[in-house]
Amino acid sequence: MFTQLLAEPFVHTALWAGAAVAVVAGAIGVFVVARGMSFAVHAISELGFTGATGALVIGIDPVVGIFGGSLLVGLVLGLLSLRGRERDSAIGAVLAFGLGLGYLFFSLYQGYATEALNLLFGNILGVSGTQLRNLVIVGAVVLLGLALLYRPLFFSSVDPELAAARGVPLRALSVAIFLLLALTTAEAIQVVGVLLVLTLVITPAAAAQRLTGRPTLALLLSVAIALVSTEGGILLSLAKPWPTSFFITTISFAFYVAARFYDWSRGRQSRSTSSPPRRIFAVR
Repeated sequence: MFTQLLAEPFVHTALWAGAAVAVVAGAIGVFVVARGMSFAVHAISELGFTGATGALVIGIDPVVGIFGGSLLVGLVLGLLSLRGRERDSAIGAVLAFGLGLGYLFFSLYQGYATEALNLLFGNILGVSGTQLRNLVIVGAVVLLGLALLYRPLFFSSVDPELAAARGVPLRALSVAIFLLLALTTAEAIQVVGVLLVLTLVITPAAAAQRLTGRPTLALLLSVAIALVSTEGGILLSLAKPWPTSFFITTISFAFYVAARFYDWSRGRQSRSTSSPPRRIFAVR
């Protein structure tokens, strides 16, 4: 049965779609973790759902609503350029309002609930060829943006005060990273759903930063973990009729636990030799 399913075109499409999303999510996740923006990912994904339900109510493609809602909140958060508790408070306030608005749209929607539920939990095995093409295009845009902003983004993530003193445009970078994150989130929603976006954007990057302090290597490890989690989750769902998202989250979380254990073991060995490991990034 597994071999037969593996030969089906929809499985090939799902694998390519998962790879496209995993590469982008793993890459931007390193910057998100370094800048302490994990809560922002949750807010953008939830408000992307609000945009999608609003699109369903007025009868347009929910994917348009996902991108519209995600980009709008990403732009607002980027322009605010807030940090620490102030940023979390602002995100929490916007998130609460957005969820209430999303629930209103959901209650007004007269169609089948399945379409809306797919937005929450994802349906990667139902990705079409057109959706795959769009995912690849969006992924290419995000990766190009990250490549162009790579050095100033890492500089401002590690030491924002020094970066500002050196003339790095922090507000412009804040807007740019939030918009790229919004595109990534809107892309990932179509694969793993709103509730599981953190799985691909945060968990692989959080595991990678536990394994190395070198920025480029951390980025590559994050992408690799996201790829293995996504592709492995899809393949396991063919062998066992359980939700694909469950397998993706389980594999990703297993990597994170293993990375934490490795980091703990390395730290214990370093303490015994009075030479603690250096780390560039830290989850805030």
